[in-house]
Amino acid sequence: QVHLVESGGGLVQTGGSLRLSCSASAIVFSTNAMAWFRQAPGKQRELVGTITTGGTARYVDSVKGRFTISRDNAKNTMYLQMNTLEPEDTAVYYCAAGPAVSAFDYGLANYWGQGTQVTVSR
Repeated sequence: QVHLVESGGGLVQTGGSLRLSCSASAIVFSTNAMAWFRQAPGKQRELVGTITTGGTARYVDSVKGRFTISRDNAKNTMYLQMNTLEPEDTAVYYCAAGPAVSAFDYGLANYWGQGTQVTVSR
């Protein structure tokens, strides 16, 4: 059973923008905090940011001021607005859901999406 589905990835030039979406089943979305992770080629998966069920978001330093996480509870969808993209942002982006925001810091989640590729060209 698929609980999370990402969309919106693609190829963009340096300085451009993309918006990723993560659609969730209603029960997963309403009862879990959400997060975005990414994994670049040859690197470990890293946390990008998180958002609580109440809508409080936090980010890793490398994306602060450029990325914004939001959630639409009516649509059971989380978003990642990415602006001023850099080649270093190239990665497969995954959404995740879990009961505790703190668990995301350890790479732990109960549900994972399949990932969507984001490529930023120089």
